[in-house]
Amino acid sequence: MEHSVRCLEEQQDEFDFKYQTHLMDFCTEEEKKKQLEGLQKMLNTLDNCRRNFLSDISAMLDAADVLRSAIIDEELVEWKRRQQKSCIGAPENTSLEHLEKWFTQIIECMFQLQMFLQKLDELVGKMTYENDPIPVRKPPLKSRLETLLTQLIKSSFVVENQPSMPQGRGLLLLRTNVQFSVKVRLLYKVPELNHVMKVSVSVNNATSQLKGFRKFNVLGTLSKALNMAESMNGGMVADFRHLSLKDQKVGGGGKGINDLSLSVTEELHRITFQTQFDYQGLSVPLEISSLPVVVISNSSQQQSAWASVLWFNMLCPDPENVKFFESSPAATWPQFGEMLNWQFLSCGKRGLDNDQLETLAIKLFGKQQSYENCTISWTKFSKENLPDTNFTLWVWLDGILNLVKLYLSDLWSDGSIMGFVSKGKERLLLKKKQNGTFLLRFSESIKDGGITFSWVQYANDGSSSVQTVKPFTSTDLKQIALPDILCNFRIMEAENIPVNPLCYLYPNTPKDQAFGKYYSEKTEEENPYLKYLKTKLVFVTNENGCSGIREGPESDLCTQDRDPPSSSDAGDDDVLLKGSEKSPMISSSTTDADFLNSILDIDGESSFPNTFPVTSPHISPSCLQQNFPESVEDDLGEAPSTDTDVNNTLQEILNDINLNLLHPWS
Repeated sequence: MEHSVRCLEEQQDEFDFKYQTHLMDFCTEEEKKKQLEGLQKMLNTLDNCRRNFLSDISAMLDAADVLRSAIIDEELVEWKRRQQKSCIGAPENTSLEHLEKWFTQIIECMFQLQMFLQKLDELVGKMTYENDPIPVRKPPLKSRLETLLTQLIKSSFVVENQPSMPQGRGLLLLRTNVQFSVKVRLLYKVPELNHVMKVSVSVNNATSQLKGFRKFNVLGTLSKALNMAESMNGGMVADFRHLSLKDQKVGGGGKGINDLSLSVTEELHRITFQTQFDYQGLSVPLEISSLPVVVISNSSQQQSAWASVLWFNMLCPDPENVKFFESSPAATWPQFGEMLNWQFLSCGKRGLDNDQLETLAIKLFGKQQSYENCTISWTKFSKENLPDTNFTLWVWLDGILNLVKLYLSDLWSDGSIMGFVSKGKERLLLKKKQNGTFLLRFSESIKDGGITFSWVQYANDGSSSVQTVKPFTSTDLKQIALPDILCNFRIMEAENIPVNPLCYLYPNTPKDQAFGKYYSEKTEEENPYLKYLKTKLVFVTNENGCSGIREGPESDLCTQDRDPPSSSDAGDDDVLLKGSEKSPMISSSTTDADFLNSILDIDGESSFPNTFPVTSPHISPSCLQQNFPESVEDDLGEAPSTDTDVNNTLQEILNDINLNLLHPWS
């Protein structure tokens, strides 16, 4: 295009020179006639060049309009949807690198065309003629160009990082009087505007007229310049890092009557940013708003608020629909399952597999041939309690998510936790496996999240039974990690011998191979007391009930399972082993109970605290198929001879390592 402009200019200068020469030259009529014929040819050529040049600009504007549509109506829309889904955990690519490159290049091209059109004004100013195409065709081209530029520049102003609190539950969830950050970006990268454009911030411009919606004031640094210093790749950004919202009291204060009958956590608000673009004669006001945020005033509203954030961004691609919860649509199972998958992916670096999703679908809709057309409503998700419980579906799922995030992320990530599996299917899976095979699943009866394990064991007659412990909650897992619970768990076999019944993680992975890297006990080389008997916290229960384990009030070791069985589970007589509310953690051992009783001169039914010195912390007892191994002498080391005063020997050992053999909960 620059070459065409230069050619136009040269042709026009040549024509002008010859025309002026013709006017000044005194020659015959025949010579003048020939000169005029030559000038007419030159003018015709110049006119054709002008028309062709205008046609080229028009064609370029047509191509630019196609690109504009592709960038704004497709790529930018898709990026905004990807960003919206990433706010609720989707692993989406939200990089702006390509969009910034495309916006910058096409806008630069448009400004080049603007310069070419301005050059035409100069040419017309020097010379025009009858039927000159420039005065007629240039104005609509200029108008089209300005429209394209305006659309591109307005669309290039985006929210790069949506509002979030530093220690918040997630993006788009804000709390009054707590600082949050948000970043905006101009995708037209132009160094001349570095530190020139001032961006101001406000809240609720779109919802200020909605009666009943709370109103807020924005506090903090309310104006920042777009600059290249706050971006890793030199983009034009304004990073607001210390904003906060304060309730704007209206009338008597408080929320008042909401015409939409929405709860506080169903109100949607937007943070708005404004600036002015002035460059190369073009002035464009710019405005962009964040995705809707939910604003809470105390932490007790956080769970419900995050449910609103999830539901809106799962179902609504229109960020301007702040009345969304006035008539929220239902989610299809594919949408809902995908959203749940993102939550587990965010919390534990692994999503839900097809079996886990099917288990949840059956829980919600019953057994179906296909769940594609099944739907779940906002009310069923967040407001109605699950059958036979006092909590909603979201509260239950959120409790599990928090448990995974805080205590189980490694185990969830490496696939050790089966998680969602019905009791009926659990029993079918385990009863096909060898003795001591166990699996980990989430409890269906614990409001704040619980995890339990079940294992299969075989009687002498070959019959199998599946036993399940009472679910462990965050209270338990704060005290001792789940891998250590699995490592040290014991049941009391015949003659009060404590045995770990857990041998193989389903389907057939040896327990120590699956969880050994997570055990917290010291290794043999690190432990200075290896030559002595050592203690550790273990979970102990009885194989056939609670007999023989007593300390203070009776525990809940044999209370009825609180996980509600499904209809397919009815009539199953598997043994359920339970722990107390504070978990049955006692200091126990892998040693032979008869040997210890002979040392301490007590029997298995004594009221002596259930504390036994423990041997090697990393070596689990051999898994039993039918009978307990003949000897555990290797675990104990060298046993005292029968001629030794064993009571004195034990006392010396205890005094030497200064052990306090007391129940850990006493």
